Amino acid sequence: MSGTKTMPHAQKRAALLTGITGQDAGHLAQYLHAQQYSVWGMIRGQNNPRRAEVERDLPFVHVVEGDVLDLGAVARAINLADPNELYNFAAISHVGYSFSHPSVTMDVTGKGVLNVLEAVRLTGREERTRVYQASTSEMFGGVDDEMPGAGYNETSPLHPRSPYGAAKAYGHWIARNYRESYGMFVVCGILFNHEGERRGTEFVTRKISRAVARISVGLQDDLHLGALWPRRDWGYAGDYVRGIHMMMQRDEPEDFVLATGITHSVQDFVERAFAEVGIDDWRPYVVYDRTLERAAEVGHLFGDARRARDVLGWRPEVDFEGLVRLMIAHDLELARAEAATASIAPPNAVEASVDIPAPEVA
Repeated sequence: MSGTKTMPHAQKRAALLTGITGQDAGHLAQYLHAQQYSVWGMIRGQNNPRRAEVERDLPFVHVVEGDVLDLGAVARAINLADPNELYNFAAISHVGYSFSHPSVTMDVTGKGVLNVLEAVRLTGREERTRVYQASTSEMFGGVDDEMPGAGYNETSPLHPRSPYGAAKAYGHWIARNYRESYGMFVVCGILFNHEGERRGTEFVTRKISRAVARISVGLQDDLHLGALWPRRDWGYAGDYVRGIHMMMQRDEPEDFVLATGITHSVQDFVERAFAEVGIDDWRPYVVYDRTLERAAEVGHLFGDARRARDVLGWRPEVDFEGLVRLMIAHDLELARAEAATASIAPPNAVEASVDIPAPEVA
């Protein structure tokens, strides 16, 4: 296989991104715009309340309505955008939510991939449109004693531990099937946890950074969390979209793992976040909430991105401390603006310490 190269195009390249309201699509849209792409974003639902955010934050994106559950709608979006590259980020992507809503998770996150691939094929663009499928480290799951010492790579067996992971595993395999069956240029990026200022507040990292920022200015008293012991391979989403784009520029389609290879626990994230606002003892502010525990938890998950490093030349630039610092700085700006509007007085120290269960050894 040859290395990464830029595809020649006589005209401006066009990209269609599903899931444009999400974190990854937002970062990638900005990256592609800087690369002089014409960027199209597919948004679900009539009068979607998040459309205004996209139009405000990503004014260069051509918004088209569509739903990955509607094959015809996806085909119409493809015909309208006429993309050289299609990036499928549409998914029910919250692991905890997938346990309480497994059917809709499978429909959107699994069957939605099939509809995207079929729409490309049925519109006769098998050779004209390259497709990226957003796979995930949650497909590996597994139990800790099955964990490879060097981390999960492109050939590691899948063992999803959530409806979300299972749905993503289906999407991953159907994408590979279309590549092998129809000769389509389809690549799957198996991304480990990647976070940032665009992450939704329902995700634990952004929940932490937002709460810590609001606690520091007196807008919030405490932070409710479930298990603090799980360890994840956390990187910055802005770094990962560079790797995604690199995958799509190769001569032949191949799947790649993107990861840092370093893990930190949820507790590590909490400690680092509070330290960023000058609070050394985080325990008085954190409340253990058993209802936030998952039905099945993955204790330790990290990736081996050596192929991405060696073949693509991709390396993450933002380390764990830099990621937390970036997220706290963003949420502090929002919290201070909110506090100024509400005329909030400086917070008082919390007196009583909350009993937090000791982290288990993974």
